[in-house]
Amino acid sequence: MHYGFKLLLSLKTVADHINVSQPLDAQAFGHLYDAYYSKIFGYAFRRVGDYDIARDVAAETFLKAFLNLKKYRFEGHHISAWLYKIATNEIKLFFRNQKYRPDLFGQLSDDMLSDRELLTVFEREKNETERQMADYEAFADVQRHLKTLDIKYQEVIALKYFEEKSIAEISLILDKPEGTIKSLLSRGIDYLRQKCG
Repeated sequence: MHYGFKLLLSLKTVADHINVSQPLDAQAFGHLYDAYYSKIFGYAFRRVGDYDIARDVAAETFLKAFLNLKKYRFEGHHISAWLYKIATNEIKLFFRNQKYRPDLFGQLSDDMLSDRELLTVFEREKNETERQMADYEAFADVQRHLKTLDIKYQEVIALKYFEEKSIAEISLILDKPEGTIKSLLSRGIDYLRQKCG
């Protein structure tokens, strides 16, 4: 079914999924942003290892989600899978180009957020990021070894262990069969164990 802007946001389950109860307007999208921004930013940061690039990836992810709500298809999956898929594609774009230039900001009108709202968002983002960076240091050694693996292994390991996604969700995010995901995960963990000694 195609719901587009008629996606519904259940406040009770906003951290898990969107369901059909009221139209997803700008305010409801704000709740979605609040629920998932730090997770998407953290995923991007752990994958690319650079604060500014991770921030750009997260911003592009939500901007693309907002601009493509009409195309979103609710098929019983958590909306987080859709957001992670967008983020994964943005990360792939970064690795392909080794330069990342967000290009969609010009599509938003200047009056969508006031300066005060932007400062509030940036301050919240900064505080959350500082907390995440402290947590990140615990992953530094594994991260260093993980980055030496082929990107296909990096993706599945990051989604499974850092983002705590199920095999089914990873399959949906990466658009690969579950059997392939299990195989990549198994091989990737074996390679990572060898590198970590």
